[in-house]
Amino acid sequence: MARKETITIDMILDTAFAMTREEGFANVTARKVAAKAGCSTQPIFRVYKNMDELWRAVYDKAAVYFRNYCRSFPKTGKKPFFNLGMAYISFAREESRLFELLFVSEGPYKKGMYELLNGPENNVVHEIALAKAAGCAEPGELFTNMWFVIHGAACMTMTGDCDLTDKQTMELLERLYVAFAPVH
Repeated sequence: MARKETITIDMILDTAFAMTREEGFANVTARKVAAKAGCSTQPIFRVYKNMDELWRAVYDKAAVYFRNYCRSFPKTGKKPFFNLGMAYISFAREESRLFELLFVSEGPYKKGMYELLNGPENNVVHEIALAKAAGCAEPGELFTNMWFVIHGAACMTMTGDCDLTDKQTMELLERLYVAFAPVH
């Protein structure tokens, strides 16, 4: 009778993902994952060819986690890019290690910021359409200009150099929108 597998691929991935959230992606090593999962490294390499395959799976899980975070983030802003910007900055505050992995660090499996933001829901495309419908003459340029500041604020939030409240962040986004949204 074959021995029952007690350490599954889901357990390994969940452990590596939890470690990324808590300690950062750089700390996800085979030995550390095995120690956290309560096993040897053998089960890891039974289900993953190598660590790069596990790291890619962690990255992909982080990208899905970000999409779900944005999807479930409370919608409070009325203007284009407000809700997405608030979710992005909030994600940097609440999930700084995942934010760093997805939007700051480099890696061979890294997706572009636009691809992650837009996602299968076409978030950015939708926001650009809203800006155009609101009379913005250059909605793509509006996105670019606003996102320079939003990304900077998120990075400063991630590092602890900026601690804007949600109200202050909404006020910042309002000022950005007014400054950057040329109307016809």
